[in-house]
Amino acid sequence: MRVLLTGGAGYIGSHVAVELATAGHDVIIADDLSNSSPIAVDRITELTGAPVAFYELDVRDEAGLDALFATERPDAVIHLAGLKAVGESVAQPLRYYDVNLNATLSVLRVMAAHGVHRFIFSSSATVYGVPEMLPLTEDAQVGVGLTNPYGWSKFMNEQILRDAAVADPTLSVCLLRYFNPIGAHESGRIGEDPADIPNNLMPYVTQVAAGRRDHLSVFGDDYDTPDGTGVRDYIHVVDLASGHVAALEKAPDGVSVYNLGTGQGVSVLALVHAFEAATGVPIPYEVVARRPGDIDTTYASADKAAHELGWRTGKTLQDACADSWRWQSSNPQGYVRH
Repeated sequence: MRVLLTGGAGYIGSHVAVELATAGHDVIIADDLSNSSPIAVDRITELTGAPVAFYELDVRDEAGLDALFATERPDAVIHLAGLKAVGESVAQPLRYYDVNLNATLSVLRVMAAHGVHRFIFSSSATVYGVPEMLPLTEDAQVGVGLTNPYGWSKFMNEQILRDAAVADPTLSVCLLRYFNPIGAHESGRIGEDPADIPNNLMPYVTQVAAGRRDHLSVFGDDYDTPDGTGVRDYIHVVDLASGHVAALEKAPDGVSVYNLGTGQGVSVLALVHAFEAATGVPIPYEVVARRPGDIDTTYASADKAAHELGWRTGKTLQDACADSWRWQSSNPQGYVRH
């Protein structure tokens, strides 16, 4: 298939692009480069040997997106473009709702105008709010007790897509609820490169390891968990990316929902110690106050994706730690920004 990947130059998008191209699909990337680099696009081609059509485009620009569709004629859209920092969303709610909702509305309108019917959406485990029961299955309650505009925007987008699919029975929608992606491509050529202070744990750990930051702040050690630090489901980004290929090729028509996670919870300190063991690099850390809105524990049941898509994770926490460090140590400043 010819697949339009919105946000395809970003951390997750670049890995999805590699997996798509490796599986034989043609990749078209639209990305406004607000939190990504065109160097990532060059490296996707380097890793796959496949040409990638790249458009520097904010997908809220419907005229620009319409022109892209007219030229490239995609068969499907994997929609990852959006803002993703939880704390920033609390400080800038209007910006988050504008970007995250209007991007989806724009893509849906242009898809309809061009007769494109397959849509895969980058959703998030944040839609579950505070888990009632673990592991989280796809039929767990969503949209209740959400703690930030980022999570609300993902939940609202899911509702928009469900309503669009009711109105247009030809529309096939797959909602992929990500847990916590970490790691990098094993080549060390693409990886996570936050433009500012990292919002996620692993890039902060790797920046401490690289000497860019002097220590890691651990937000709270008094949670109801084995070591007092928060427990999350950390999935290798390459496994996450392969889930998109499986969804593209095998997801049923109508609206389908899949968790992409490992099914295993790992605490913050366990991840830090796993990184130290995998790399031999010590990570100094300091325990600080909890962040508002953080929960004790969350992890996925990924059984549905295994049964219906034939998708399973294949990489370990140790793989993710080693691959993250390979990326960071060979690209100490990330993709060099000009």
